[in-house]
Amino acid sequence: MADQKIVRFGHDLEGVNRCPHCSVANPQLVRMWHSGDPFPRNTEGKTSVWAIYRCTSCGGGLIAKGKPGEHTSNPEIVEVFPPAKDADINLPDTARRFLQQAYETLHAPDAAVVMAGSAVDAMLKDVGYGEGSLYTRIDKAVQEHVLTEGMGDWAHVVRLGSNRPRHADKDNPHVSQDEAKQAVEFAEALGMFLFVLTAKISKGLEAAGGEGGT
Repeated sequence: MADQKIVRFGHDLEGVNRCPHCSVANPQLVRMWHSGDPFPRNTEGKTSVWAIYRCTSCGGGLIAKGKPGEHTSNPEIVEVFPPAKDADINLPDTARRFLQQAYETLHAPDAAVVMAGSAVDAMLKDVGYGEGSLYTRIDKAVQEHVLTEGMGDWAHVVRLGSNRPRHADKDNPHVSQDEAKQAVEFAEALGMFLFVLTAKISKGLEAAGGEGGT
């Protein structure tokens, strides 16, 4: 849960600071369904009570899981699905802050796109691409095989703040919710490609005793 206090099933779900779908702060999450009894299972282990809640802002659904083994009608909630977005700690600090702000402003698409573009800009600078427009630098990274052609193609179909000059943007300067989500997803994927996977591989090799698993 988003804070440390014990949260239990109720008419409204508390303890979620932002809706994971629309990112609105302090969402009102209304219960739509409650399992009553814990779900049975065929394997050994404790069972849980479940419930579904709806964000009154965007209509998105969240699933709440009760504490395993606590079979009252109002158990402690231990997990909510999907969880709120958190920018990966393996990203460079500046890029991580911008990406986190992109997550948190998805309810304001124009702002989310600007933050996504800023996150991409910071990531490219961190790997040595700091000169020229954002899209020029992305193209150069593709040419030098730092990024794949697919990443380059994807970059050119998303709007990253004011970094992409298009005639259509003059007549329609605002972005839609879907366009904002696409921009944020691109920034997230770029961070995964450039930084997160590399960190995971290094940690995996270290855990295995070094390259070759010796």
